[in-house]
Amino acid sequence: MQNIKCTIAYDGSTFSGSQIQPQARTVQGEVEKVLKKMHKDKPIRIYPSGRTDAGVHALGQVFHFKTDLTIPETGWHKALQSLLPRDIQIKQVRFVEDTFHARFSALDKEYRYIVLNTEEPDLFRRNFTYHSAFTYDIEKMQAACKVLEGEHDFTSFASTKSTVTGDKIRTIYEISCHRINKEVRFSVRGSGFLQHMVRIIVGTLLDIGCGNIPADELTHILEAKDREKAGITIPPEGLYLWEVNYEKETDNT
Repeated sequence: MQNIKCTIAYDGSTFSGSQIQPQARTVQGEVEKVLKKMHKDKPIRIYPSGRTDAGVHALGQVFHFKTDLTIPETGWHKALQSLLPRDIQIKQVRFVEDTFHARFSALDKEYRYIVLNTEEPDLFRRNFTYHSAFTYDIEKMQAACKVLEGEHDFTSFASTKSTVTGDKIRTIYEISCHRINKEVRFSVRGSGFLQHMVRIIVGTLLDIGCGNIPADELTHILEAKDREKAGITIPPEGLYLWEVNYEKETDNT
């Protein structure tokens, strides 16, 4: 059996999320449908690095699966891309060691969020950015980012519908916020993320940036471990799973 690692991008606009669901179109469902066809109707399960919600996009989602087909890496790339729908793109296919796991072998993940900060919305970017006409204090948001870096209990920044068992302690390695032309862009890199965590973090930072939440309240919000204390869960359209990082020696080349 060969263990295969795939890096993919997808437009999340028409998916009900990445994780397979009955009677719904998902990224996992589309990929497994193609693999089943390639394996002559034998079901093949893929194991993603994590799940993304409906409307969330990816430039660097990763999954792995095992196969007994003897196809070279370039052959896998061409075959998968030719069979998958146009809103999923194969970025890379690699043979990896049997010990590689897309989720458990990951060192960290990076998400990015794009806010279109203009007076009027852009009709043709409505599925790929969050529009806001507010004036934001970028320096104030950048300072707030530093408070969230490090290891914290992020209960205040997790969906109340989260099914995570155990603690909600996560490590954020880096958060940044920059204005680039007419956009405000956020980048969040961490060891792992709770449901809606990035969207709540960005929503809270934007509330700080426009003065709805005092900047010095952020530490208290973390300590409260209360979802009601943080900002809104910002819509999914502006969120991208940007990259999942692994040890380089996992590639079996």
